[in-house]
Amino acid sequence: MAAACFFVASRLRQATTVTATITALRFQKRNPERVNVYLDGSYAFGLPALIAASLRIGQSLGEDEIASLQGQDAAQRAYERALRFLASRPRSSAEVRRLLSQQELSAETIEIVIGRLQNAGYLDDEAFARFWVSNREQFRPRAPLALRQELRQKGVADSIINQALQAVDSTESAYRAGLAQARRYENLDQHAFRQKLGGYLLRRGFPHDVVWPVVGQLWAELREGADDGAEESGWL
Repeated sequence: MAAACFFVASRLRQATTVTATITALRFQKRNPERVNVYLDGSYAFGLPALIAASLRIGQSLGEDEIASLQGQDAAQRAYERALRFLASRPRSSAEVRRLLSQQELSAETIEIVIGRLQNAGYLDDEAFARFWVSNREQFRPRAPLALRQELRQKGVADSIINQALQAVDSTESAYRAGLAQARRYENLDQHAFRQKLGGYLLRRGFPHDVVWPVVGQLWAELREGADDGAEESGWL
């Protein structure tokens, strides 16, 4: 009896399986790299030309095949969007995942896209962390503690962050961070100079034992430069 019921249910599923016939495949006018697929005389969906190349007019497609094609299209669209996102600057894997999660994509599709990007060399958290630290060191020096927090916010693993921060010298970074700012305060008295520049460096995450020696060094260098200028002008 059970075997008979299973046979009947199986036959019913086969009988109710929906199929559709491809009646036209047309390149899109605005985007010749995509093809419009028509099923049973009506537009059904678009596909990348590379995927559509496997189809032919007159071919029958079942529900699962249609869903598979649409899934491939969604993955390709997500991949292309991720590439555009990566075009402006390197990104972490977590940043790209957050972008893709805003779309109506399955977790499986997102991981497929992430894997493609990693295999192609477009997504590399180690390279991203090195880029982030190098960029900060060159243009906006910050303390390792601040850099660590920034990279954590980008979703980078602590082990990768540790490697990227190995070459950072807190004192050197603080000196470069304070140098340009110190010139703005060079006309202040020493007390005001220390308050202004010290606060500036502390807000960028540098610890007290690094900040105050650097502030003293920059004050001395500015005073020495001012004295040299006075000698050359004949005032001393």
